[in-house]
Order: sequence, then structure tokens, then C-alpha cells
Amino acid sequence: MSIYVSGSLAFDRIMTFPGNFQDHILMDKLHQINVSFMVDCMDERRGGCAGNIAWSLALLGEKPLIVSCAGRDFDHYAKVIQKQGLPLDGIRRDNGLFTALCYITTDLNGNQITCFYPGAMATPADFAFDFLNPETDLAIVSPGNMDDMRRLSDLFRQAGVRYIYDPGQQLPVLSADDLLRAVEGSFACITNEYELKMICKTTGKSEDELLGRTMWLVTTLGAQGVLVRGADGSETHIPAVALKTVTDPTGAGDAHRAGLIKGLVHGISMPEAAKLGAVCASFALEHMGTQEHKFMASQFKKRYEEVFGPLSIPLR
Repeated sequence: MSIYVSGSLAFDRIMTFPGNFQDHILMDKLHQINVSFMVDCMDERRGGCAGNIAWSLALLGEKPLIVSCAGRDFDHYAKVIQKQGLPLDGIRRDNGLFTALCYITTDLNGNQITCFYPGAMATPADFAFDFLNPETDLAIVSPGNMDDMRRLSDLFRQAGVRYIYDPGQQLPVLSADDLLRAVEGSFACITNEYELKMICKTTGKSEDELLGRTMWLVTTLGAQGVLVRGADGSETHIPAVALKTVTDPTGAGDAHRAGLIKGLVHGISMPEAAKLGAVCASFALEHMGTQEHKFMASQFKKRYEEVFGPLSIPLR
């Protein structure tokens, strides 16, 4: 049994502006905007959708293969991946480019200005997938290199491997044909509520019509939990895990995907797997950054059972 996690690897440079953007922007001059914000702190953290999902899967006792491309500055990140017991076989290195960089500046109102440099993410991973097993393997195609997103959804579908399609941040550059081709035959399409509306707008298809092309629509709703709808007409709402403090929502969606995948590879239903996703996301929400949370199997089990009752699968 193999888990394939395709998508981005990146460094997140997170900065805080001790004011409000709106106080420094002239609304009648937006056509010639020229502003500079002096930030009071900067922190660099590991990120990228594939890296984030794989991180949480490793905490849950799984050893997924990351399929992505990284750059010449990836050595430290690679060591962290190896320390987690994860293989590097699926990560292509392009020593002529930097690893993708995401610059995020947040003001006191929580507004964000983000710039993203794709760097090595512009290079396809081109992993061969010589030993796909349609009986046991599971894959997720998350936001990353566009060629990989198109190629891998086709490859997994043709090989009969269950795959989850997660277009996320790449929605603005995915065409209607791209989206419909990838959703068609997927095991699940997972998005947040806004992203699902964007897919419907771009493709001209309703949510019900999308469910005719995939087995499951999984829609994360932030603090309202997650909605799981099946092609069989079933609809299940999974509540979010209540927390005393939410430190940073960034990366919670990727952690949710990891928990959901953990459940699926152990044979439980999609609605039940989404419960593991909710618990995994809760640990991510408690920490700043997308790969800073940690938990022991006993801690995860305790939190799960406090909310959802007995846990039926092993965590290690």
C-alpha cells in the first residue's frame, strides 16, 4: 500500500505589519498604487501543500511519497523530511532555481497581502510511478506544478488508483476543461466552500452535476466543520473540534486532508475519515505555521474520542 502526495513544496516567509493596510492606501489612486509597509517581524517556515499533508500523515504513522520539485536551497527541508521517516524518491531537485517562496504580510485586522514565487515548482516532478497498485494505493493531487496536476489526475484515473483532487490555490489558472477532466473519475474532490463555488462558476456545472463525476464532494467550512456529500445522495456534516485558542488557520486544510487520507487507507468510510481530518486540523490550528504541530498517538486518540467516540483504526 502506497500513499502518493503530489503538490507544492515551499518556504513561507510570514511577516506582521503593526497597523492596518487600509490606512495607507488611497482608494481613489488604486490605478497607480505605490506603497511600502515596514514590518516588525519575519519568520521563515517550511510549507507547501504536499509538504504539509505529508507532515501530518507522518505524525499519524504513515509514510507517504511526496511528488514535487524543489530547488537548490532545499537541503535543510529535505533533512526534516528524512527525520520524519519519509522518502525523498519522488522529489525532483532543480539546482538552478530556488524552492518556491510564499511571502505573506498580515495587518492587525487579519488582512493579508501575499506574493508567491513558484521557483522550482514551475518544473514538473516527472516521477515515473512504476509500481502503482489499484487495489491498495491512494493518491492526492494537491496544488502544485500545473503539468503535474493535469498529468497525475489522468495517470491515476487510467491506472484505477483512487485519487483525491484538490485544486485549491491553482483555481485561477485552471481552465474548465482542466477541472472537469480531473474531477471526472476521481474518488473525491476536496475544497473549501469558496473554492467549490469557483469550480462551479468556471465549469458551468452545479454541485450536483459535479457529484455525477466524482464519488465524493468534501467541503471544509472553517469553524463550521466539513460537509461530506456522496454520489449516492448521502450528506453528512462533521463538526469542527472546539478549541480554546486558535493561533493560526494557515495549513489547517492540509492537516485535514492528511487525517482524511489516514482514515481512507485504513478502510473506513469518507464521513468517518473526515472526523480524523477534523481532529488533525485542530492540532494545526493551535500552532503558528503549517508544520509546527506535533502529537503523540495517545493525544490524538484522546481528543478524537472526546468529540466523536471510540476510534476504530490504529494510529501507528
